[in-house]
Amino acid sequence: MPLRRRLIDFLGLRKNIAALLAMVILVGMGEKMAERFLPIYLLALGGGVMSIGLLNGMDNLLSALYSFPGGYLSDRLGYKRALAVFNLIAMAGYVIVIIFPVWQAVILGAILFISWTALSLPATMSLVAAVLPSNKRTMGVSLHSLVRRIPMALGPVVGGLLIARFGERDGVRLAFVVALFFGVVALAMQQLLIDDDKQRKVKAESNPFALFQFMSADLRNLLVSDILIRFCEQIPYAFVVVWAMKNVGVTAPQFGLLTTIEMIVAMLIYIPVAYLADRSGKKPFVVITFVNFTIFPLFLLFARTFPLLIVAFIIRGMKEFGEPTRKALIMDLAPEDKKAGMFGLYYLMRDVIVSLAAFGGAFLWQMSPQTNFLVAAGFGLLGTTCFALFGKDLVKPNQSGKVL
Repeated sequence: MPLRRRLIDFLGLRKNIAALLAMVILVGMGEKMAERFLPIYLLALGGGVMSIGLLNGMDNLLSALYSFPGGYLSDRLGYKRALAVFNLIAMAGYVIVIIFPVWQAVILGAILFISWTALSLPATMSLVAAVLPSNKRTMGVSLHSLVRRIPMALGPVVGGLLIARFGERDGVRLAFVVALFFGVVALAMQQLLIDDDKQRKVKAESNPFALFQFMSADLRNLLVSDILIRFCEQIPYAFVVVWAMKNVGVTAPQFGLLTTIEMIVAMLIYIPVAYLADRSGKKPFVVITFVNFTIFPLFLLFARTFPLLIVAFIIRGMKEFGEPTRKALIMDLAPEDKKAGMFGLYYLMRDVIVSLAAFGGAFLWQMSPQTNFLVAAGFGLLGTTCFALFGKDLVKPNQSGKVL
């Protein structure tokens, strides 16, 4: 078999998956080159600090609330048509911001375009589950996670260059124009290259309480453990930069370097871990991920120099060790005829509950940074222990993807 063919098979690069990844890059580039500079744009339009706080709070809340509708529409329409709808919604938000250069319009438009990631994720996972056999799903999810980081790295650079050339107001508006163009190209590409879901026999469930009845005990165990782990992540999340710059004394460029190190580590581990997870059980990789979540705040607590912070951020990058594997496990444990809806329900329940951690983290930080980090690690230890003891894995698949 030619090397090119073997590489395509190894990565699970079916036509639908390749088209999906190209769409993720295009939409992501537009999103990150414009959205990352929204606080600057709001200030330039006279919105003030409170408008930035409103945008940030709305982003977190809507990202949680959009997950279930995204899953419902994917089950109802099929992943191809659902992705088209989600692209059109985001593009409508871009149009509002482009036409009306006032901060109120930016908030209104953001309600639409910040929805894309949360809305599209269940449809994306449904496509991966439908197109790839079970022994390639983790690879598919990992490729999606890896490719998403390309626009995360490049988008802000391009957006920054536009601002440097055209100023804060015109530069950000021009970034949204480019984002709209990329959205149009992505929409055309997905309609031409992604096949229709021929198994549209799914009865979409619009009631999250009714859908919850179909959530298996194994998936509920994963959800509870994941909630505890996300408390571990979110309690110190907003204060990591404060600790690094105000307590340890690193500079802003040094902190940027730490973030780059974290991203590089994450990207390097995706493919090899996906290969191993698809050939064996998924649970051990999820447990390792949960361990990395747990020890990160402890390493932060004792990292009082820049080299030690580098070690801490390497660990932070390692938290992606089994994240795609966890997403693939959700799809494996979800009912065959309700995968997108169940994925959306899972994220709705998780993120709404975890949003409380941000408030708790501020309260704990006021007590002391040490209290914040130790309580976060405590939640991580509890979540890791719960999943290690009660989490379930599927039977190991053979090379054809069939369960042995």
